[in-house]
Amino acid sequence: MARIDFQTDPSHYRHWRLEFNGDTANLIMDVDETAGLFEGYELKLNSYDLGVDIELYDAIQRLRFEHPEVKVVVLRSGKDRVFCAGANIRMLAGATHAHKVNFCKFTNETRNAIEDASDHSGQAYLCVINGTAAGGGYELALAADHIILTDDGSSSVALPEVPLLAVLPGTGGITRVTDKRKVRRDRADVFCTIEEGVKGARAVDWRLVDEVVPNSKIEETVKARAAEFAARSARPSGAKGIALGPLARSFGEDSVDYDLVHVEIDRAARMATITVDGPGRDAPADAAAIAAEGDQFWPLKLARELDDAILHLRLNEMDVAVIAFKSSGDAARVLGYDALLENAGDDWLAREILHYWKRVLKRIDVTSRSLVALIEPGSCFAGTLAEIAFATDRAYMLIGQLEGDNRPPPELHLNALNFGRYPMSNDLTRLETRFLGEPDSLDAARAVIGEAIDAERAEELGLVTFAYDDIDWEDEVRIFLEERASFSPDGLTGMEANIRFAGPETMETKIFGRLTAWQNWIFQRPNAVGAEGALRRYGSGRRPDYDITRV
Repeated sequence: MARIDFQTDPSHYRHWRLEFNGDTANLIMDVDETAGLFEGYELKLNSYDLGVDIELYDAIQRLRFEHPEVKVVVLRSGKDRVFCAGANIRMLAGATHAHKVNFCKFTNETRNAIEDASDHSGQAYLCVINGTAAGGGYELALAADHIILTDDGSSSVALPEVPLLAVLPGTGGITRVTDKRKVRRDRADVFCTIEEGVKGARAVDWRLVDEVVPNSKIEETVKARAAEFAARSARPSGAKGIALGPLARSFGEDSVDYDLVHVEIDRAARMATITVDGPGRDAPADAAAIAAEGDQFWPLKLARELDDAILHLRLNEMDVAVIAFKSSGDAARVLGYDALLENAGDDWLAREILHYWKRVLKRIDVTSRSLVALIEPGSCFAGTLAEIAFATDRAYMLIGQLEGDNRPPPELHLNALNFGRYPMSNDLTRLETRFLGEPDSLDAARAVIGEAIDAERAEELGLVTFAYDDIDWEDEVRIFLEERASFSPDGLTGMEANIRFAGPETMETKIFGRLTAWQNWIFQRPNAVGAEGALRRYGSGRRPDYDITRV
């Protein structure tokens, strides 16, 4: 299979258009049905595959970084009488199990990015539905702040996966219906079991959409709603955005090299090592330099490269069982960049970079691989980069130095960013999640902000799993890696997802929990994907043949 590339830009879009009018942008879905990511299906009726969502994710990023003047994004269809028919059924039927699950995960992360832009960047999303919004198409609409449905007697919203496809409705769609839009339980049950969906006044009454508007008044209403949301936005009006240029990457047979991120794959061990480089120089003196450096500003550049590397491993390296994170550089410089971002006040770009790091770290959190941090001499796990170590399932830290290695012994460094700026999907920080039920441990960690924490002290504070000297280091790490690669990936996926998100349940944890457990399982059941299952027989005129046993 050809490598899936997550890098694109508007000049290469096949499925979306961006149009700008002052503080409002139109994000128009106009899918090229001949431009599927793989052969064997056509993207009819604005249905989508991963390629469509890769462009959508890119557009959302560019709206946040390149267009600070945009306060409202109007999400709409470029086709007559159809908004979006959802994920392409032929694509789903022919895709591997791993691709289906990772496709669903990426689409949900992309919709979360829309909601994050609304919640934290003052960039509200309005959705205008003309025609049908079904399945993942309605799920896309659900990510918006306000949904306007055309009142033309035929436009409707639907989550028809259960009756049509024998799978969980939208994964995130059903969660947003109940948790975000607060649709009553019995009405949600009806909604998710009818193929034709809901339209008109009932859609408003059931809170599935916010308003129904005649065709003759659509543009007038959109303009009025956009003005209302723009008036509430704190997004700067006179700021100038920065261009997100292409990433410099080189692919080897067992490696991917960016400027600041290096991926090495040991195929025999089923392991990938990601090494992130600290900054090559001290942080600039003030926030004005952030915009001046643009997409080459170290924290932004590193976030973009790490984001791409994680996505590459997820979709293109399915045999990798373990991802090990390492770092290299000067911790003091890392902390200097953190301080610059944290102290930038109302600077919109600094804020966007911090929010981007939050999303990248969440991407790591929900990646279905065993994750380990190896904290070795010369590392720079400090502040923001320490969050990578806290995102892993285990962290191993070397005591002192390795024989023949003159690099300084490893240290951890904490700062204010570790205690609030980067919440997980459960709305807790990684340290709060780590020390759930141990407030004294959290206080002890907060008390060492600004200190250089060596391995033995880090283990004592609970910041790493194990600290080993050079005698035991190599053997202990090797045993862990060999053991992890020998376990069932199914059992590990379920175990890791359960352990990583301790504490309160949120809409996000429900979405990814249901995806990891329920949709993962349903996508392997013959009722959905078997030769006589619903996905295979969809559109054939033949009814699926179900195993009727409830389990």
